Amino acid sequence: MEHLSLKQDLHLIGIHVPAFPHGIQEAFTGLMKALGDGHEYYGVSWMDNNDRVMYYAMATESFPGEGRSHQYESLTIEKGNYKIEAVHDWMSKTECIKDVFHRLTAGSKPVKSRPCVEWYKSDKEMLCMIKA
Repeated sequence: MEHLSLKQDLHLIGIHVPAFPHGIQEAFTGLMKALGDGHEYYGVSWMDNNDRVMYYAMATESFPGEGRSHQYESLTIEKGNYKIEAVHDWMSKTECIKDVFHRLTAGSKPVKSRPCVEWYKSDKEMLCMIKA
């Protein structure tokens, strides 16, 4: 397990994927089509009070108000130290991402203030992150 220090908050915009895990790819495809190049993409999730996964397909906000113009929701990933694990060739390993987060959270329940974050660095590399 490695660590990463985020030097500033990440202001994200995007949409809730209510039928998780169904609809994730479609959500990201829609975001990419609407926002175009110049954004980094993230998956953000936590467990609600009924132990259901709350999953959001998100992108970095390029300018204040960008999300409102698309009627997207906003989330902030706080700056600070994160435990991370890279997943290489992640598109062929989507079924094991939950196992990576299980290791990173050490069995604790992710909540909205300390969510699981998937940072899609490229089509080949993804970082799984949890606040340390």
